[in-house]
Amino acid sequence: MVEGNETDTVLMLRKLRNTSRVFKNKVAKAAAAIEKEKGNDFQFSDVAHLVNGKRGRTAEKNGDADGGIWTAGQVVGLIQDIPTCQELMDQMIQEAEETIQDRLSKMMVVTSSRL
Repeated sequence: MVEGNETDTVLMLRKLRNTSRVFKNKVAKAAAAIEKEKGNDFQFSDVAHLVNGKRGRTAEKNGDADGGIWTAGQVVGLIQDIPTCQELMDQMIQEAEETIQDRLSKMMVVTSSRL
């Protein structure tokens, strides 16, 4: 995921009008290939064995990124690292403080004092 980019996702189940964007791994590619091959004859049962929840949960439990499908948006391309919760919160607070200070300083009107 950290090495992924915004093009590392695939839209699947479009023919069923139940589109899902998932990370482009081996299982997602296989399901997309089946959907493309079947064309208008595509049915969910054609890929159910690949996209079922049990398979995905098992893959997640085993840390197998290619073992099942997992939902991922194009934002996957913006992920640079996997910080701890504390690191993430510290970074968010720092960025918020910097943004507030930057914006407030631009709102200040400096007047010369006559005292």
